[in-house]
Amino acid sequence: MQQIEAVVAKVNDFPDGEKRQVSVGETDILLIRVNGSFHALAAYCTHYQAPLAEGVLSGDCIVCPWHNAYFQITTGDQQEPPGLDSLPRYQVRVEGEDVIVSVPEKASDSRTPAMAEYNSDTDGRTFVILGAGAAGAHAAEALRTVGYQGRIVMVTREDELPYDRTWLSKDYFNGEVPREKMPLRSPEFYKDNNIEVLLNKQAVHVDAKAKAITFEDDDTLNYDALLLATGGQPKQLNVEGADLPNVFTFRSFADSDRILAAASHAKQAVVIGSSFIGMEIASGLTQKGVKVTVVSPESLPFQKILGEELGKVFQQVHQENGVIFQPGTKVTQIEGKDKVEAVILDNGKRLLADMVVVGIGVQPATDFLAGVDLHPKDKSVPVDEYLCAANGLYAAGDIARFPDLQTHETMRIEHWRVAAQQGRIAAYNMAGIPTQFRTVPVFWTMQFEFPLRYVGHAEQWDEIIVDGDLRHREFIVYYVKDNRVLAAASSKKDTQMAAITELMRLNKMPTPLVLRQGNVDLVGLLS
Repeated sequence: MQQIEAVVAKVNDFPDGEKRQVSVGETDILLIRVNGSFHALAAYCTHYQAPLAEGVLSGDCIVCPWHNAYFQITTGDQQEPPGLDSLPRYQVRVEGEDVIVSVPEKASDSRTPAMAEYNSDTDGRTFVILGAGAAGAHAAEALRTVGYQGRIVMVTREDELPYDRTWLSKDYFNGEVPREKMPLRSPEFYKDNNIEVLLNKQAVHVDAKAKAITFEDDDTLNYDALLLATGGQPKQLNVEGADLPNVFTFRSFADSDRILAAASHAKQAVVIGSSFIGMEIASGLTQKGVKVTVVSPESLPFQKILGEELGKVFQQVHQENGVIFQPGTKVTQIEGKDKVEAVILDNGKRLLADMVVVGIGVQPATDFLAGVDLHPKDKSVPVDEYLCAANGLYAAGDIARFPDLQTHETMRIEHWRVAAQQGRIAAYNMAGIPTQFRTVPVFWTMQFEFPLRYVGHAEQWDEIIVDGDLRHREFIVYYVKDNRVLAAASSKKDTQMAAITELMRLNKMPTPLVLRQGNVDLVGLLS
């Protein structure tokens, strides 16, 4: 293939540890100098096309500024999701003082990792993945990328191939991403890599001791290793009228389509619950011209997760866009004949509604599992640092309760990126490559034009340190317990949050004393 060359920098003008976006012809390049050597990669993250020049360097990795994917700079290989593909790497050489990069005439902006070919004669084992969300999709591919040549069966109760679930309540819901862009991979991809995907298949019993799965249609399947990645199922509202038409929960592609169809004819909607899904739906419905009222027992959105200060910011953002709140209230009844007509609150108020969306959280989908002691609190699956629950049995994503990297207490996280990375790590261990799960949790949301990034995990805190201006919605908020930063939330501080992710992973976060003084060079601490 014909190459295009260009001088992109001068050696003396490019210090060690520098990264810069340059161009060769019409191709944008990320040029990096580390330990005296130059490296040239595709310029944008393979997830949502974030400019990697705005990310942070740490060792031999570049960390994406938006959702903190990691890419190895010498190979372009993705080390941590989100996203599935790696970065193309381009030839770079130094002649005198000139740094010269060569790229193919038609350069691609991503690279699908090489995958092992299925060969039952070489490996006669069967690995099964229950669930085709983030954890399941990443696990299936990771098995092939690490060389597993046996049979892979991925089972989903939905009628869709793996898709980007984060878009359901954001870009897809708002019409910014068309349906055809939702799948993570094409049908041909799974066929070419011999990954069997069974759609509309519901597991009703897993016998962990016998290593056997029974399905709703009475089919059975034995496995050598099984990854449980069934995710969460929406909690149902237990009141009269909850089963009326136009009362929805939100979890799947089909749920999103049903809500969108109802919204096209609705004037008024009630969202029950101020969860992230509930609030994102409130944002999406409002932008479609539907008048939305949010009903929640909490006095402020996300107060238990983000604290009072950020809870007020989120409420203000929604109120500025016309959302009405009924805080500190519960629904006692939903009225209607042929479909929902009104929602009755415990304070006696009657809210007219053409549709209702219930967003009161999810619970782990584990009712089918036998032979494993589930956690008494929420019926999640306890796993060790290798995501192993029992002999040949692994769990990842919303259903997995795992030891925390920082506190060593067990926790369960309902985040897309966490599920994706756990799927990868579980696959490595299933394939016989012992790998601990040591990822720092990362979460993001977008409501109206207000973005929030959250790194780490803090269920409780002694102190909240605010760096920046909450009124102007440009800040970093630190959550401190026992004189240690457990989590941080931010808006419009993407590069700094990428640095925080890595500082947490390396156990190099500044002390609360230092953070209280302000003006901390978080990126510089990685140098």
